[in-house]
Amino acid sequence: MVNELKNIEKISIENFQDDLISWFKAEQRELPWRKDQDPYKVWVSEIMLQQTRVDTVIPYFNRFIEWFPTINDLANANDEKVLKAWEGLGYYSRVRNLHSAVKEVNEKYNGKVPNTPKEISTLKGVGPYTAGAILSIAYGVPEPAVDGNVMRVLSRILSIWEDIAKPSTRKVFEIAVRQLISHDEPSEFNQALMELGALICTPTSPSCLLCPVRDHCQGFHEGVEKDLPVKSKKNSQRAVDLAAVIIKDNSGRFLIHKRPENGLLANLWEFPNVEMHQPFVLERTQIADLFHESFDLEIKLEKGIGQIEHIFSHLIWNIRVYTGTIRSAIQESGEWKFVTLAEMDEYAFPVSYHKIIKLYHDYNKK
Repeated sequence: MVNELKNIEKISIENFQDDLISWFKAEQRELPWRKDQDPYKVWVSEIMLQQTRVDTVIPYFNRFIEWFPTINDLANANDEKVLKAWEGLGYYSRVRNLHSAVKEVNEKYNGKVPNTPKEISTLKGVGPYTAGAILSIAYGVPEPAVDGNVMRVLSRILSIWEDIAKPSTRKVFEIAVRQLISHDEPSEFNQALMELGALICTPTSPSCLLCPVRDHCQGFHEGVEKDLPVKSKKNSQRAVDLAAVIIKDNSGRFLIHKRPENGLLANLWEFPNVEMHQPFVLERTQIADLFHESFDLEIKLEKGIGQIEHIFSHLIWNIRVYTGTIRSAIQESGEWKFVTLAEMDEYAFPVSYHKIIKLYHDYNKK
C-alpha cells in the first residue's frame, strides 16, 4: 500500500488542487442537487446515484423532493408512497434504508443530518462513501468520498495497480484522498473528482487531451491510462425462469400480489408468478400446479402472450407471461388485491412488471 501511494510525492498537491477545482467551477454540470448544499438533498441524490446514471436520476430526484421536500415529510410518509416515489430506480433496499435512517434523524437529531463521521456512519445505509459525500459537500468537512469514478481517476493519476473490485482496495484510495483533498474547498474537490470521472476520465476511452490534471497524471505519462484501473470480473449472473399470470375478475380488475417483507424487491407488488425449474418441458397444467403449491391458488392458464427479460446485477429473470382465470375464491388482504389499471398507479411495481403490463397492452392491440 505504501509503495502504491509513493507517486503522491511526484505531485504538487497544491497545483493539483487548483487545476482540478478551477476546472470544476468552470465546467460542472447544472444538477438539481447542486442548487444548494442542503444535507438532506445531497443525501437523497447520493443514494439515488449509487449504481444509477445521472441522467436517469434527475427526474426521480425532482419528483422525490417534490413529494418529500424535507426530512420530516419523508420520515412521516407511509412505506407504500415512498416505494412508489422510488419506483423504476431499482435496488429498493436503498430507499428502505434511507426511509429508516431519515426516521432516526428526525427523532434522534431533531431533523438535522449529523455532521460528524461518527454519528452519520451509524445511520442505516450510510457507508463510507455516502458519509464522506454528505460531510464534504454539505458541511465542508475534508472527508474522502471514494466511489468507482474516484478510484478510476486516482488509479490513473497515481498509477495504482491494485484490484478495485476488492473491497479492501478502497482503503488505499481513501488514504490517497486524505492526502490530496483541499481543506479549504473539500466540497468542490470531491465533486470535481467525481465529475472528472464522469465526463473526462471515463472507463474505456479517457479524454486525456481535455483533462485539466493531465500534467499530474502518472498513468498518462507512462502511457498506461487505458490499462487502469485493474478490475477483476464479477461472477456471472444466474438465469431464473419464471411464469407470470395476468388474472382478471368478472369486473375487469387485475389480481396483484405483494412480495415478502424481506429479500429481493421486498414489499413491491407484482402479478402472481412462480419459478419454473424445467421451463421448456412444463405443460400449462403443471405450471398451474406450481401456483397451487406456492400460493394455494386454483388457476387455469389460457394464452401465452410473450416473454420478457429483466436483468439484475446478480441474476437474469426470463418471465413467460400468460393470461388466466382463477377457479377458487380469494379474499383480498394486505398480500392480495384486485385493482383496476388506474388503481395500479397507486401501487409500487418493479420495472419487470411494468414490462409485463406493456406486453399485455401490446398483445391486446394486435
